[in-house]
Amino acid sequence: MNTTTTNEAAAIAQDTCDVFVIGGGPGGSTAAALLARQGRKVVMVEKAHHPRFHIGESLLPANVALFDKLGVRDQLERIGMPKWGVEFVSPDHDFITRLEFSEAWDKTMPYAWQVRRSEMDEILFRNAAAQGAHTIEGCRVRDVSFDADGATIQTVLDDGAKRSWRAGFVIDASGRDTFLANKFKAKEKNRKHNSSALFGHFTNAERAPGKLEGNITIFWFDHGWFWYIPLADGTTSIGAVCWPYYLKSRSKPLKDFFADTIAMCAPLAERLKNATLVDDAAYATGNYSYTSSHCSGERYLMLGDAFTFVDPVFSSGVYLAMHNAFEGVEVVGAALDRPRQAAAVRRRFERYMRKGPREFTWFIVRVTNPTMREFFMTPSNPFRVGEALMSLLAGDIHGKTPIWRSLRILKLIYFAVSAGNARRSWDAWQRRRRNIRDLGPLAGENIVEAQ
Repeated sequence: MNTTTTNEAAAIAQDTCDVFVIGGGPGGSTAAALLARQGRKVVMVEKAHHPRFHIGESLLPANVALFDKLGVRDQLERIGMPKWGVEFVSPDHDFITRLEFSEAWDKTMPYAWQVRRSEMDEILFRNAAAQGAHTIEGCRVRDVSFDADGATIQTVLDDGAKRSWRAGFVIDASGRDTFLANKFKAKEKNRKHNSSALFGHFTNAERAPGKLEGNITIFWFDHGWFWYIPLADGTTSIGAVCWPYYLKSRSKPLKDFFADTIAMCAPLAERLKNATLVDDAAYATGNYSYTSSHCSGERYLMLGDAFTFVDPVFSSGVYLAMHNAFEGVEVVGAALDRPRQAAAVRRRFERYMRKGPREFTWFIVRVTNPTMREFFMTPSNPFRVGEALMSLLAGDIHGKTPIWRSLRILKLIYFAVSAGNARRSWDAWQRRRRNIRDLGPLAGENIVEAQ
């Protein structure tokens, strides 16, 4: 295994490589593994040390095929809680709606997993090393400068040692650090969706019986919605995705504010009545959603959250980052081996990179709308719209499943129902305009704050 610790990093004699990967999360590790398999010299650096904390714990069924291709599915099975579906709890309804991924259009993707990201990310990182990539932990990138032949990358280790690398191509998988997007001033706030999150892990939270135990639950409440993600080690991840004005109203320690927020949702509070907050620690992060003006250049590309991030209501981030990596390998190959084709390949990649976030975002910006809430709470399947929506929830957006006509019909039904409830729709639209207004930086913007 080619994993290199901070103390060992200086022992690597090689200071040049074909591809330099910034970030050792799911996107970076996937790209590094695939490129190393091709026989390319790959260096991947991660600023932290695995295992390290991360949210985004609920995987999509479409992820499973990617783990198969990487050869790590068995390892995911060992650490993951099987997730067969999703359930919705609304303050406006006296019942719970449960949907299973087997109800999607394609019946071959019936489940995924809930995972500790610290464990999953380390599996992917070590797999990249096993495939032949040089992986360095505790290493930060300080600068990248590009020229016609490649890039020069300046790095620093935890112990202060500095090192310069020369690469033919750079992949930015730095997550919400958005290293290259910041360098090129390409990062833009998502004006359609502005949200923040409070979250923590609990022990002894109430679990559903049998097959339902691993389901993710979505609870709506006055200031947004909660996620409820049961993990295989007995802990449960709880998070509140809320409007910025609400997080701005905090006047007490974060864990107390989080407890007050949970108390606003009676069904969730009931499930947590005997639960304990792990390490007595709650976390916050702000200004969730953003995009970048572009995701590639002649000698670089941005993957996953390094390019764009949308609200995680459909838990799409890990899937998009990994699938982006599979597609991005072609961009790297064109730049290094087929430069005359590179521009056309990049244009296709730019279009591809915007498809997933665009399709998810249409639903995400409406998930708190009463019309969309009705769709989830009382699902139906005319013109196979229900199957198409479950396919979207499963992440089945890049294959050949013919869901798009049905999704267009679903959107038409949404607009028709909204028009039929004009007053309710107008009030919801006005409320949303107020809720997403930009209030300036929040504590924890682009970082995770713990208290």
